[in-house]
Amino acid sequence: MPSTTHRRTLATALGLVLLVGASTACSSGKEEVKDDSVDKVEGKISLTYLQKQGDQEYFIGEAAGAKARAKKLGIGLKVVNLGNDANKTVSEVQSAVAQKTNGVIIVVPDPAVGPQVVQTVRSADVALLTSDDQICSTGPDPVDCKEADLVPRIGFSGEQMGTEVGKRAAEEFEKAGFDPADTRVVSAWKQDVTVCGDRVKAAKKAFDAAVPGVKTINVPTDNTPTGAQDKIAATVTANSKVKHWVVWGCNDENVMGGVTALQNSGVKPADVVGVGLGGYLACKEWQTDKPSGMKAALFINGKDVGALAVQTMYDKLKNGKDFPKEAFAPTTMVDPKNWKSSGLTCS
Repeated sequence: MPSTTHRRTLATALGLVLLVGASTACSSGKEEVKDDSVDKVEGKISLTYLQKQGDQEYFIGEAAGAKARAKKLGIGLKVVNLGNDANKTVSEVQSAVAQKTNGVIIVVPDPAVGPQVVQTVRSADVALLTSDDQICSTGPDPVDCKEADLVPRIGFSGEQMGTEVGKRAAEEFEKAGFDPADTRVVSAWKQDVTVCGDRVKAAKKAFDAAVPGVKTINVPTDNTPTGAQDKIAATVTANSKVKHWVVWGCNDENVMGGVTALQNSGVKPADVVGVGLGGYLACKEWQTDKPSGMKAALFINGKDVGALAVQTMYDKLKNGKDFPKEAFAPTTMVDPKNWKSSGLTCS
């Protein structure tokens, strides 16, 4: 997501942190796009939740949270796994509109489909809310989008999460006694996903402030464990003289892929500081006493986001309550000692 520090105002709702701003009309430049003003629904509400990478642990939890809240509210909910397919995204949005859904909540695989999604949904007077990843009504890259053209979003603060990851990575670095000269940071993420960019930039800023002088290698990935593992393995091979490694990324998948790549390259766990983001893969490393390069992870609970997204949509459609510009769920740093008591479920 684009940096939003300049446009955030704190408020509290549903026990989570809400950043609230007025919803405004959008224009594509060529064709008028309606804003998110929709009529209240008098009868039963029907929602469609479209998720990228719906088989990932985080998104499985998000779907579970959404379903639980929908059941509690007595509304219909259809959850669709989009995988990484941008074309399927468009067709499923069209299908949802054709099936007379009252609201669409979406996690896009590619922000480039944003304008088409917005046009399709709002032209049908259907409410639109994004979760996790930001989209823009007027262009493919939310970073270049005007505030008024950003679709309301439920998720986490990329800047806050990245800052926490960077701080913990610096603490683990100092605890391990690494020398900056023979250490490298691997920063891994899917580089066309703006929320990922926010996370890793904030991580680097926080880390560099605490531990100056460590060079960072940016590694583009597809945000999957195997994709990250392959790319980071090549990076490790190209930097064979490096003795110590710090790994962070957009999600647990990137960090787990990096930790695995380093392990397969013969780097000892004691020479690796991996700080995950999610916790759902990191905790699997901590279920035994076997040493791991995954030293900590920021626990983000997808269930909270799914539940808040459904609740926010319900409040809009049933009560006419304006969407917040952004709504953020809380996070918790976990490690091998405290992850079980944190509420993190490790499947």
